[in-house]
Amino acid sequence: MNTRHEYVEQLKQNLDRWNGDIARWEAKARVTKTDLTIEYEMQLESLRRHREEATAKLKEIQASSGEAWKDLRAGADAAWASLSAAFDKASTHFK
Repeated sequence: MNTRHEYVEQLKQNLDRWNGDIARWEAKARVTKTDLTIEYEMQLESLRRHREEATAKLKEIQASSGEAWKDLRAGADAAWASLSAAFDKASTHFK
């Protein structure tokens, strides 16, 4: 049977090991959080660029006269499709 001193030392060793595990997990969580933050920012920046392109195309169409909007439609459709695809990709990524 263990003495009180041996028992206390065993508990201290367990606590030290657990403290080490917790410290490693906390570090991993910080890195993961940082990596995710960077990745999210990159995704968001891509979405912003696509949104700006689509908004510009919308403004071009709104400012066009008469039948001229039909000439702009292909570019606008492409911009909206690109924005939609970027949002779909981001939504699955952020979930």
